[in-house]
Amino acid sequence: MSFSPAWLDELRSRTLLSALIGKSIKVTRAGREWKACCPFHHEKTPSFTINDEKGFYHCFGCSAHGDAIRWMTDQRGLSFIDAVKELAAAAGMEVPAMDRQSAAKAERQATLRDVTIAADDWFQKQLLAPGAASIRAYCDQRGLTADTCRAFGIGYAPDSRSALKAALSSFPTPMLIDAGMLISVDDKEPYDRFRGRLMIPIRDTRGRTIAFGGRIMGDGEPKYLNSPDTPLFDKGRTLYNLDKAAPVARRTNRLIVVEGYMDAIALVQAGLEEVVAPLGTALTEHQLALLWRYAPVPVLCFDGDAAGQRAANRAANRALPLLQPGQSLAVAILPLGIDPDDMVRQQGRDAFVGLLEQAEPLATYLWRTTVERGDTNTPEGRAAIKKALMQLTDDIRDRDVADQYRHFFQERFDGLFMRRASNQSMGVKQARQPQSRFRGFRPPEPPPSATAQAIGGNSIDDAIIGAIIGGLLRFPDRIIPNVEPLDRLSAASRSYGALLSRMIDTASAKETLETEQLLSLLESNSVYNSAVALLRADRMAFSFNQEPSDGAGRDGAQARADMARKDLDAAILALTSWQDWESAFNAAMARYSQDLSSESEAELIRLRQQRHLLAERLEALRNVASGPI
Repeated sequence: MSFSPAWLDELRSRTLLSALIGKSIKVTRAGREWKACCPFHHEKTPSFTINDEKGFYHCFGCSAHGDAIRWMTDQRGLSFIDAVKELAAAAGMEVPAMDRQSAAKAERQATLRDVTIAADDWFQKQLLAPGAASIRAYCDQRGLTADTCRAFGIGYAPDSRSALKAALSSFPTPMLIDAGMLISVDDKEPYDRFRGRLMIPIRDTRGRTIAFGGRIMGDGEPKYLNSPDTPLFDKGRTLYNLDKAAPVARRTNRLIVVEGYMDAIALVQAGLEEVVAPLGTALTEHQLALLWRYAPVPVLCFDGDAAGQRAANRAANRALPLLQPGQSLAVAILPLGIDPDDMVRQQGRDAFVGLLEQAEPLATYLWRTTVERGDTNTPEGRAAIKKALMQLTDDIRDRDVADQYRHFFQERFDGLFMRRASNQSMGVKQARQPQSRFRGFRPPEPPPSATAQAIGGNSIDDAIIGAIIGGLLRFPDRIIPNVEPLDRLSAASRSYGALLSRMIDTASAKETLETEQLLSLLESNSVYNSAVALLRADRMAFSFNQEPSDGAGRDGAQARADMARKDLDAAILALTSWQDWESAFNAAMARYSQDLSSESEAELIRLRQQRHLLAERLEALRNVASGPI
């Protein structure tokens, strides 16, 4: 839908900007203009001016600038279309008619929104039914008050394949499918998507229900299930609780990002309202852009376990190309085994606020984690750390920000390693270590296999990760069963991390996925060309990288495809085992450099032998591919 410049100018002229802004903040007359404390950043002395004659506002502190429409999109969080409609209604102007395609799209969205709102009402009513006693007990156990449950619209989906379908029978079945309420598979009767789950409505920036998240009660997978992407809902462009968090974030100049809905709800109940959560995926570029609309430095607050660390790493790396002067992230990592809900309940709100205040700036976080993953005890290891740091700066598109990161990393690097070298050259006394009967002994290295050579020494090689991605493109059904190790590999791969991450996100949003469908979903993304190239690649010669054979017969082709799937699972396991070995080896090397004992040297010997076995395991999988599948 488009509006003519003349019509938009008329809309602006009919809108008294000071009155519009005065509905949200206190404004004071200052001559021919109005002044206020800027709502876009913290200040005590007003530097935000409003000029009704010229129809714009401007902040001399943070440079926020715009007209009435910009105010509605930036301060209120509305889309451009919604902002125009609301201003037009207030000004008594008729919105120009849409073209046929835009009108059909808007009508479809409106009718689907009727479905999600009706489903929301029904789920909330089911929470009060006798059959939902266990759900209510779970809410009590999590410390959620009745007021909190009502505010967030928490409900219950009975464990039935047709209860919701029957309750919403006034809507056509195709509409229920389009809204994500029903699942349709082949020629089977459509059935309820959410069954036996605690239901959490997902709302747009105007507070309208557009989708749901469901937590299973009892055993079953997945633990959390989101609505699929629909005309109303795009998981990668939506942040949970943004409708409530946005106005608070404008006032506090702070936005907290946690891992899930329950974390967000717990923090809001504890009085921290400026909190949002992604919807089961790593933060996307679109979600990062949303965060920066409301706070210049959002704080990522993830769990201290391995999954939380990987989520923080992925978000940090994804943010790098998008950094701008004054626009960044901070990272606060919770203690291991503690989530935000635990902290605010056990230690109180102030403890959590203290954690936020200690959040690391993005540059500091990247420096620390890169050094911790590296080998600081050898020249080669330190050179690898420096190279990794410089590669991070190469990802930053803004030249000024990239230069500042280079200076920051270089200063930290020189301060840490040059000082250490200086101390050693000046003869700092080293503690005498016990002599080892292993002194000078190194176990003989076995001849490197082709796969071991491809891996390249002690590090995971992107070539093998590429081969695995090629296999996943052939067999997309293996993505979800291997999502945890694949998440680890995406964080470890600089060449294919973005592609693998996108594939995981895409597979997570679909009930079933075929190769062609996966490629079509990737087509609009920058990783598409890489995906096509890997699908065609067969240089690693794993069974899951080979083209199907026309001469094997249907049964033979199926048997080979099943074997390829097993080989693909085994290769993923072997490569993540290599990743675990790499961490263990680096730690053992660090211990050995400080403790030259027989025990520490024996541990190194054991790990070197284990490396050989892991390389041979991958080599064996490669050799299985004696012919096409």
